[in-house]
Amino acid sequence: QGLAQVRHVIAYYMENAHIIRTALKGLGLEVSGGDNAPYLWVKTPFGMPSWSFFDLLLQSCHVVTTPGAGFGAGGEHFIRISSFGHRQAIINAVQSIVDHLPAALEACHG
Repeated sequence: QGLAQVRHVIAYYMENAHIIRTALKGLGLEVSGGDNAPYLWVKTPFGMPSWSFFDLLLQSCHVVTTPGAGFGAGGEHFIRISSFGHRQAIINAVQSIVDHLPAALEACHG
């Protein structure tokens, strides 16, 4: 019974990862991960530093991510997104990114 519960929880978070990955790829972002782990790595657009993209998502979309630079030099130009969260919170965050990120990127990079 415990194993079934664990599998159910894992499936829930992996579905969250699928929701995130699908939406971000739909925006043309390069996304890795989320297939076998609850974390997704997103390459920053236009070669933005990871902290700059983190700030853009926070200020424009009100979504918190993790700047890849915090993981060392190899993480620069990436952000990490976790799929741990309540489904509605994931859906709301993804919708905010879809609704606001294109205009925010246009304003920054024309």
